[in-house]
Amino acid sequence: MSPEDHAAQTVERLLDVLDLEVTQARTTEDIFTGASHPMPTGRIYGGQVLAQSLIAAERTLPEDRAVHSMHGYFLRPGDASQGITIAVDRIHDGRSFSTRRSQAYQNGVPIFSMIASFQDADPGVEHAEPMPEDVPAPEDLSPDEDRVAGLPGGTARMLSERAADIRHVDSPLYLPSDDPHVARQAVWMRMRAPLPDDQRLHRAALAYLSDMTIQESILRAHGVYWAMPGLKVASLDHAMWWHRPARVDEWLLYVQESPNARGGRGLATGRIYSGEGGLVASVAQEIMIRVPAD
Repeated sequence: MSPEDHAAQTVERLLDVLDLEVTQARTTEDIFTGASHPMPTGRIYGGQVLAQSLIAAERTLPEDRAVHSMHGYFLRPGDASQGITIAVDRIHDGRSFSTRRSQAYQNGVPIFSMIASFQDADPGVEHAEPMPEDVPAPEDLSPDEDRVAGLPGGTARMLSERAADIRHVDSPLYLPSDDPHVARQAVWMRMRAPLPDDQRLHRAALAYLSDMTIQESILRAHGVYWAMPGLKVASLDHAMWWHRPARVDEWLLYVQESPNARGGRGLATGRIYSGEGGLVASVAQEIMIRVPAD
């Protein structure tokens, strides 16, 4: 298989996961069902349920009313071998804003709960934090899977099978590195193949990408790496604000930092920029992190 065909295949699998089915079952909520990505850990990737919950909510709204913020909680680990059911509650529809609650279920219990707000296009005051300068271009960096080639455990293969091309500006955190222990990092990211011209799909795919690597500003501050024996990390919540339209099949710079870690929890924040420097979205996530005493 050619690299181009392989890239298209990885993105097609993602599109299949985001293509939810509408069921005939009705309560007071809209009910959708979807599939899950196979994962090496057996747990659903958090960005998947984020994107699916957003897709489900947007299915209950006109196309011109776009999401501008969401706040979600990861309640239970999801089983990647099973499908997922999403219930959408139409909480409020106003003249300019709408509010939806999406809850994702497996085996009859919620694994994720989200409230999102949607708005019609509206002019107003505008400013944005500028994109950092002196960041290497993505073309000057190697894909993560090339930088971990030869590692045991199939890490390179796993990275090459994901729909996103991720390129760390610093060393990827799959093994120990000699990089400074600082609570910040930057990564370039984009989907490996073009997506349809549907901004709702691009917004959901951006939510999917937003859960990748954001935890690493916390890990990097303490010299922690993903393969560290005994390390336990779990996402607790996730918040996101969409500022400007963008395509996720074009390069985006994800600038991340951690302002605090304490009590077995760490907070990470991120800003996502287009290749032209426009601030596309802001992200915040708190994680549970338990580092071995040794």
